[in-house]
Amino acid sequence: MSTETAAQQAEVHKMPLNEYSPSEVAWIPSLETFFMLIMGPVAGYLYDQHGPRWVLLIGSFLHVFGLMMASISHSYYQFLLSQGVCSAIGAAFIFTPAVSCVSTWFFRRRGMAVGLAASGSSLGGVLFPIMISRMIPQVGFGWAMRTAAFVILGLMIFANLTLKSRFPPSKRPFSMAAFARPLTEVPIILLLLASFLFYWGMFPVFSFITAVANGRGMSLQLSQYLVSVLNAGSIFGRTLPGILGDRIGRFNVMTVFCFLTAILVLALWIPSSNNIGELFFAPLFGFASGAAIGLTPALIAQISPIQEIGTRTGLVFGVGSLGALTGSPIGGALIADNHGKYLYVQLFAGIVSMAGAVMFLVARIYIGGFGLMTKV
Repeated sequence: MSTETAAQQAEVHKMPLNEYSPSEVAWIPSLETFFMLIMGPVAGYLYDQHGPRWVLLIGSFLHVFGLMMASISHSYYQFLLSQGVCSAIGAAFIFTPAVSCVSTWFFRRRGMAVGLAASGSSLGGVLFPIMISRMIPQVGFGWAMRTAAFVILGLMIFANLTLKSRFPPSKRPFSMAAFARPLTEVPIILLLLASFLFYWGMFPVFSFITAVANGRGMSLQLSQYLVSVLNAGSIFGRTLPGILGDRIGRFNVMTVFCFLTAILVLALWIPSSNNIGELFFAPLFGFASGAAIGLTPALIAQISPIQEIGTRTGLVFGVGSLGALTGSPIGGALIADNHGKYLYVQLFAGIVSMAGAVMFLVARIYIGGFGLMTKV
């Protein structure tokens, strides 16, 4: 969802929102990512209590309905409500039970399984931006969005018929302890902080990679494919780290890939000054940052009771949503403050991502100690 909306930002400017600043328009994809993640605890708790079927069904309806409403939107608030709220809540009710179900079926190869499942969103991030950008000049924004919604509807019908959890629902009475208990565990707290910081730095890259490339002279025709190139790299970034994590430790692999992400932003994206640099950065960043989505559910499952996997997965992604919500608008404000130049937002993304990587390292050391060869 978040990678798709990054590509759509350029198209939103062509809609009746062209009088709004980039910082204001950035609130639409940021709000979408925020609600997709902040509703994770609710979706996760419902999954633990009732299983995936009804949660997924509700999510399928809300997601498709929100996209349909976005296709007929004309005002800023309409885009906020349809794409930023309704569709995003539906996505939360789809994503959380999907990754939680996968975690229940695997243990030794859990990282690989969750990574393969998460790579589907990267594949969508390759195809949907290309499809939408090619369709808009031919059939208009409305029918481009409706076509995407119909494709998603077909996929969700298949998902609703096939998704199943290994364990029966817990059906315990509602208790705030289900949300409070994880906050008393140091590994979960460290994972929450690491996810927040890393998402805070990661999402501005998704939002502004196209604009940065345009500012450095890349043609609009070529730059519209950058998000797809990034997501193509993310397909491998969400699968290979999971396979490596099952062999040498999931926290070990997550830490290395998060440091690699921050280094790429600071050492490649900022100095880059031509098309070659941008085209190298996009797939490498997608590959490195893919672990943040593909491995996180496996990390949560590794340090959590399996009966609470839905609630805890939602909780971690919910806290991460605060970074996703504010990262892109802060980036837009930094661009405006720097007279339309992108250095400040690039520094923000790189430094904050590095802080997130450090927190993942702290979590790894707390759980497994300082031994470099320890599988954690």
